[in-house]
Amino acid sequence: MEQLEKYFDIAFAAPEGIKKLRQLILTLAMQGKLVPQDPNDQPASALLQEIETEKSKMVKAGKFRESKPLPQVNLDGVPHQLPIGWIWVRNSFLFNLKKGKVPHDLQKSEGSIPYLDIEALDKGNIRRYTNDQKTPQATDKDILVVCDGSRSGLILAGKNGAIGSTLSIIETPLFLQPFVNLIFKAGYVRFNSSMKGAAIPHLDIQKLLYEVTGLPPLAEQKRIVARIDQLMARCDELEKLCAERDKKRLTVHISALNRLFEAQGNESFTDAWQFINKHFRELYSVKANVTELRKAILQLGVMGKLVPQDPNDQPASALLQEIETEKSKMVKAGKFRESKPLPQVNLDGVPHQLPIGWIWVRNSFLFNLKKGKVPHDLQKSEGSIPYLDIEALDKGNIRRYTNDQKTPQATDKDILVVCDGSRSGLILAGKNGAIGSTLSIIETPLFLQPFVNLIFKAGYVRFNSSMKGAAIPHLDIQKLLYEVTGLPPLAEQKRIVAKIDQLMAMCDELEKQIDATADKQSALLNALMAKR
Repeated sequence: MEQLEKYFDIAFAAPEGIKKLRQLILTLAMQGKLVPQDPNDQPASALLQEIETEKSKMVKAGKFRESKPLPQVNLDGVPHQLPIGWIWVRNSFLFNLKKGKVPHDLQKSEGSIPYLDIEALDKGNIRRYTNDQKTPQATDKDILVVCDGSRSGLILAGKNGAIGSTLSIIETPLFLQPFVNLIFKAGYVRFNSSMKGAAIPHLDIQKLLYEVTGLPPLAEQKRIVARIDQLMARCDELEKLCAERDKKRLTVHISALNRLFEAQGNESFTDAWQFINKHFRELYSVKANVTELRKAILQLGVMGKLVPQDPNDQPASALLQEIETEKSKMVKAGKFRESKPLPQVNLDGVPHQLPIGWIWVRNSFLFNLKKGKVPHDLQKSEGSIPYLDIEALDKGNIRRYTNDQKTPQATDKDILVVCDGSRSGLILAGKNGAIGSTLSIIETPLFLQPFVNLIFKAGYVRFNSSMKGAAIPHLDIQKLLYEVTGLPPLAEQKRIVAKIDQLMAMCDELEKQIDATADKQSALLNALMAKR
């Protein structure tokens, strides 16, 4: 089918385009539309007797188990029209499945027969052995199919060994193997999505054997398989090109961001920013780069490189007394717990140079954390105080309540941080309610909240990757409070936050554009595929 060629360029651009193209190739093959028919081929109807003869030999040799006779194919219910020379048959005519089992003497090393599970076949990792001769055994000439679990319907090349209970040997004449292999590959998505069984989903074997398949002449089967191999190799090449393209985009993008971070002086920073502007369209055509851009915006914000300094701003050193005064008021009101005094900042160990007007302080000077707890009377409905866990704050889904006044309580003016679990370090807007043990209220003067919020957002990746605790990872609060932060003048803090809001809105629009472009490309590919 020559028109298939035009799909490759579109598939290269569309999300999951190559995956869809692979499925299209297999579907066209099963419909007889992938290669031209040859009137000189022996028709498939003449192949039926050869299949019956070979199956009879296999039955005698114990290599094929005959199924119960199934109704003849009703041509009124077939899924599509077949080319000349093809014939409809039930799958049970072409193959049967011989299911494996777990041997009684399975061990790690002792045993003469390798035990074949999915890992042994898919990754070549044989971990166990058996001497049980009664366990169904495969050879390297067989093809196997996964029958149980999330990968049910997956085809695997056989090896010499005993097969496990999640696998079945596909019993079929050797000359039919390539085409039967194709039946499973073309039908994998359907077989896998129509699995039955709640606890452990499994392939519906009876339904599979009952299904009908268009059987082509043997000569055409060989041409189809050869053409598929050729086209799948091109898909492999296309995937490599996609990976190389995406890697190059990300590499150039990271290099451009590093120029921003390493820029010394306004002129150098301006040059680096102009490079990003010049290559903006290419750099931000993928979401991964937009994600990195968001991180960079936050990092540049806390480094003092996002907005220009104003010499008329009151310097941050003059802000220190205001912070101390406000914290003293909060201590008296029970809204700030003073930390133990920490060593002064050693300027020899600071992470980067600060702009004029900024000053290094320890985080403990700017904020403290008040950890939540689980109330003693937590219930689904009874209680006057909403219980705030991550789901309640992140999704607005309040599921439980309490009357425990001793549980730390937040308000809608607070900002909270996740302290325990895989999302530790994540900032969430506060609500009125009692906070759970995975959360902490960030105690800080109200006028500092926007900048402290920025400290957590900019440091999220670092905080989250340096969590401690094996069973339940959690934020290293002492380390966090000990860290140093560059504090800008209050006026500049406001400009930084406003600029970040503006740039994050731009990132939102970029992601919408990327989604819109991807949707158009997918729609174009889907429309072409529908016309096949």
